[in-house]
Order: sequence, then C-alpha cells, then structure tokens
Amino acid sequence: MTGPTPRTRGAELLLARISAAAGRARLGRRRATYPATAHRPRARRGPFRAVLLLADLARRGGSIASRASPNARLDLYEHGATVALNGRIHVVRYDTTAMFRHRTRSRGAAPSGTAVLHTLTDVDRRHLVLRGGPDGGEPPAWEAELQRAVISAQLPGALAALQRGQRLSFGDVWLTREQVGSGGRCTSWSQVQRIGVQDGFLVLTTGGEQHRWGPESRIPNPFVFWALVERHRTDDTR
Repeated sequence: MTGPTPRTRGAELLLARISAAAGRARLGRRRATYPATAHRPRARRGPFRAVLLLADLARRGGSIASRASPNARLDLYEHGATVALNGRIHVVRYDTTAMFRHRTRSRGAAPSGTAVLHTLTDVDRRHLVLRGGPDGGEPPAWEAELQRAVISAQLPGALAALQRGQRLSFGDVWLTREQVGSGGRCTSWSQVQRIGVQDGFLVLTTGGEQHRWGPESRIPNPFVFWALVERHRTDDTR
C-alpha cells in the first residue's frame, strides 16, 4: 500500500506563497483546493469588457473556452479565494468582489461546447476569468461553492441597505424595497407579474406585456441579485 505522493519543492513554495497571500488578506481557514482553467485579460478593462474580449476570442477559436486542461490552482477559504495563475497569486474577497457570468461558444462548436465564464474582481481591482462547466452540463464543484460564499457574504448587507431605504445598483439594473428599474424605466414590485431571463436578456412582465431591459451578463453577482428579487416578486419564474 502506497502513501500520498510527496509534494515537490516547487509545489511547497507555491503553497507557502498562497498561504501567505491568504493570511495577509485574512481569508480565514482553507476549505478546498481545485484545479481550474483561468485567464487574465492583458488590458485594464471593465469586467464586462473583459468578458466581451473572451467571447470574441472564443468565436475565433483561441480562448479559454476551448481549453480543457486546467492551468491554475483555485483555493477556497472562509472569506475569499486565491487563484494561482502564471506565477501570480490573485486574492478575491467574497464581500467585495464583482462576479459576472457569461456564456460563450467557440466557432463551429456544438451546444455542448458552450462554456460558462466567470469574471471576478480581485482585491487589487484586476479582472480574472474562470472557466466554469459546459452550459446545461455538470458544473465544477467550485462553481456552486463560490456562488454560495458570495451570496453569504453580500446578501445580508444588501438586505440591510434596502431596509434602510437605499437603492442598490447591479450594473444597469437597480432596485429598492418599492421598485425595480433600469435607466429611466422603473416599476413597482406590486406590478411585476414575472421577471426572468430570455435569450440572455433580463425580461420583466407587467400588465401582460414583456419588457427587455438588457443582458444578464452585465449584472454583477447575479446570484445575489436574484436572491434579492426572490424576496420581492410575486411570480417565481427563475
């Protein structure tokens, strides 16, 4: 019977750097470690612009969406995560990150080749893209854990802000205790019959009419947004 494979000197040094970065950011106890496929946009762009760049590369067949082999290490902690990529340790805090979700497909790929991309903002305000599972397929274990952690860290504060009468913005969409809106358009929650996503766009139904407000991919932390919506709408369609 053989024991666990001993770590190499390089692996030991990497673990030490990851632990040091997590300690400086006070991320707490390490909960899990996963291999991941990641990409760091070269130019400084807004998170949604970074996602669009990845989508364009995917259509030309050269993006993270077409790479199956993991190239990064993802460590999940109590209060955040680290991503070791190309010699750099990125630190993400659950309570401050903006996480965008986007679906993309390489040119000529079948629907099963569609990937879910997650763009996160680290503590240095740099953007990092993680490749999730195939759209409609089995997601990697870290995906649900990361989403639950961000919801747990950000939802209580968001609910408290709404109780204080504040308006919360999620990209182009905003909401209060009484209304939900986008730009100059708004409606009271009591008038919202349905709210969901069609063809990637946020769609509200009021008075029997549908109103398309913009792409869901522009909504930061969409799972936090939908958790808040869940507490206000009268007809659950998600």
